[in-house]
Amino acid sequence: MDRIIGLDLGSKTCGVSICDALHITCRALTTVRFESDDYDACLEEVLKLLKENKVKEVVLGLPKHMNGDIGIRGEISCEFAKKLESSGITVHLWDERLTTVAAEKILLQGDVSRKKRKKVIDQMAAVQILQSFLDRQNGGF
Repeated sequence: MDRIIGLDLGSKTCGVSICDALHITCRALTTVRFESDDYDACLEEVLKLLKENKVKEVVLGLPKHMNGDIGIRGEISCEFAKKLESSGITVHLWDERLTTVAAEKILLQGDVSRKKRKKVIDQMAAVQILQSFLDRQNGGF
């Protein structure tokens, strides 16, 4: 099986995770940093990562309000997904509600310093997004 990359797209950063060849677990890969709201620059970097890792499938976090509505951040993610798809990438939009909270909790339990948490929180959120997708695909919940 080909690997899958998970993305947590923000306004200045994009956390990236990648799964193993068996689609069981995933790990943090990197954080793409870009100028505020310059999603074209982010797209270029993500496409490079996909090519380097020979990946053709992405799970992109879809931010929703707690009531399920899609706001401006969600619309930006949908537009980003369309651009990835036009480059030949298969994209799965995945509900990312509370993934950053879960990632923060994991880092706090691991006694990671505030400075270090700030550097890796986006990657950890991407791990949460991708892992929940993999768990669902593998019959989990």
